Amino acid sequence: MNARRKVQVIWIAVGLLMVAAAFPAAAERVKDIASVSGVRGNQLVGYGLVVGLDGTGDQTSQAPFTIQSIKNMLTQFGVTIPPNANPQLKNVAAVTVTADLPAFSKVGQTIDITVSSIANAASLRGGTLLMTPLRGIDGEVYGIAQGSLVVSGFGVKGSDGSKLSINVPSSGRVPNGATVEKEVPNSFTGQPFVVLNLHTPDFTTSARTAQAINQLLGEGTAQAMDAVSVKVAAPQDPNQRTAYLSTLEAVEIQPGEAPARVIVNSRTGTVVIGSHVKVSPAAVAHGSLSVTITERQDVSQPGPLSKGETVVTPRSEISVNQEDARMFLFNAGVNLDEIVRAVNQVGAAPSDLVAILEALKEAGALRAELIVI
Repeated sequence: MNARRKVQVIWIAVGLLMVAAAFPAAAERVKDIASVSGVRGNQLVGYGLVVGLDGTGDQTSQAPFTIQSIKNMLTQFGVTIPPNANPQLKNVAAVTVTADLPAFSKVGQTIDITVSSIANAASLRGGTLLMTPLRGIDGEVYGIAQGSLVVSGFGVKGSDGSKLSINVPSSGRVPNGATVEKEVPNSFTGQPFVVLNLHTPDFTTSARTAQAINQLLGEGTAQAMDAVSVKVAAPQDPNQRTAYLSTLEAVEIQPGEAPARVIVNSRTGTVVIGSHVKVSPAAVAHGSLSVTITERQDVSQPGPLSKGETVVTPRSEISVNQEDARMFLFNAGVNLDEIVRAVNQVGAAPSDLVAILEALKEAGALRAELIVI
C-alpha cells in the first residue's frame, strides 16, 4: 500500500470515528432510512392457465375465455378443436401471474411469482402453472413463469351446499417460479452523483445526513436538496461507485424526532399519542348522562254488568341517570405521561379518551396534529 493510499485510509477511519462521536448511540444507518434514487424494482404481470386441478377449476359456462385460452394453446401444439365443440373443463383455471423484478436482476436469475384466479375456480391447490410470459409496463417480456403452485388456503364443500374455507385457496405462489429473460436498463452510472431519498420526509434528517457525509468524505460532498433528497457526489466507474455506496450506507446519523401527532383509529378505538404531544391550560369534565324511556300499554277492564268497554291506554316511564362528572385540569405544557395519568385517574375508557382529545383540539388546547383513520 503506497503512502497516499495509507493517508486516505487513515482519513476515512478518522472520519468514521468523528461521525460516531458526533451522534448518540441510538443513531441509524443511512441504508435503513434511505434508498438510492433509480435503484428500484419493477412490476410484471401475465395471463396464464393452471392445470391439474381436482375438479376445482373454472366453470367454463361462466368463464368462456378459459375455453378460448385452452383452444388457442392446443392449436399451437397442432391439436384442432371443432368450432362447435364446447369442452367442459373442471381441472383448468385462468389466472393472473404477478411478480416484482428486483433492481439489477440479470438474465437467467429466478424470482418468486404469485398466481391468482380471475374467474370462478374454487381452489388452485395441486395445480401447475403452464408457461406464461411476464410483461412490464412497456409491454416487453421480462420473464417466463412456470411451475407447481404452493397454496396455503384450503376449501371443502358438502353436497347440501355447506362449505368450509381456510385462508384463500384461489391464490398461491411459486417460489423461484419465473426466469428473468431481459434486464431492465438503469441510470446507476449515468450521472456524477447519487441521490439518497429518505423513506420518511424530514428536513432535520435530511440536513443531518448531508452533514454526516460531509464529515466523512469532505465538505461539499453532500447537499440536502429538500426534506427527502440528499445529493452526493460519486465516481462514475461502476466498481468504485459500488464501493462508494457501501461506505455511504454504513454512515450513521441521528434522525429528526417525529412531529407531535395523535392518531385515532375510529374502527378499533386505538389511540396512539406521540411523545411530543402537549396541551395548553384546559379544564376537562368527564361524565355521562343517560335517559331511558320505557313504553307499555295499560288495559282498563270494566266491572261485571257495567256495560263498559275495555280500554287500552299507553303509559310512558322516563328515568334519567347521570354519572358523577369528574373534572381534571391540564396545566401548560402537559406531556404525554401526565395526559395518560389524568385520564386513568377518572377511569375514562379509550372511547372517552378520543372524545377528550377531539374536544381539546376543537378548543385549540391540543398542540399536536389529530389524525382520525
